[in-house]
Amino acid sequence: MEDKGGFIQQFIEWIIQNGGLYVLLFVVFAETGLFVGFFLPGDSLLFAAGIYIEDLSKEFFDLHYTFVLILVIIASVLGNLVGYWFGYKTGPLLFERRETWIFKPKYLVRAKNFYDRYGKATIFLAKFLPLIRTFAPIVAGIVKMPRSTFLFYNITGSIAWVCSMMLGGYFLQTWVEKKYGFSLKDHIEAITIFIILVTTLPVLYKLFFGKKPVVEAGENNDNPEVK
Repeated sequence: MEDKGGFIQQFIEWIIQNGGLYVLLFVVFAETGLFVGFFLPGDSLLFAAGIYIEDLSKEFFDLHYTFVLILVIIASVLGNLVGYWFGYKTGPLLFERRETWIFKPKYLVRAKNFYDRYGKATIFLAKFLPLIRTFAPIVAGIVKMPRSTFLFYNITGSIAWVCSMMLGGYFLQTWVEKKYGFSLKDHIEAITIFIILVTTLPVLYKLFFGKKPVVEAGENNDNPEVK
């Protein structure tokens, strides 16, 4: 492969050539269920994976790319289930846990406030929001959301998130290649940076600069369900 692009582009291409599908499944699983995965670039990686989806499908017995979509959706669903179970079992203790470089209680509180505002639909909406999507299933476990309700929004949200990101990348790549005769694979770095900025900056702004008096209420565990 021709040496093009900067570090991000080379890194994405390295992933694709070295077990890309398995790395993708791990990232999606970790970001949607393990609180240590909040920093992973799920949206941009999914979109980039959509551009490379035919290469990824060759790793899976060279089957149709829809099988890659199904595997990624399953990884997202399983990640959320792990987060829900973790919150259900140990959730209240997390609010009292000391802050470390890998765990920030304020992110959990932010997800809790988001849950209080949007209710059941949080699990669906959170799929499209960095940071929130990692902690939302944990909060759902803490507040004891009914398992059937959680599973419904988990599955529908996973399908919507994975398909919109990956198929968006795939069809945009196909259209650009047909219409203009060049490949988005040569511009993956710019696309990745753009998606990271668009999806992450608003959340970071609200997190660090938005004034949220509700946060203190959340930190004091005023909600009887999380005591």
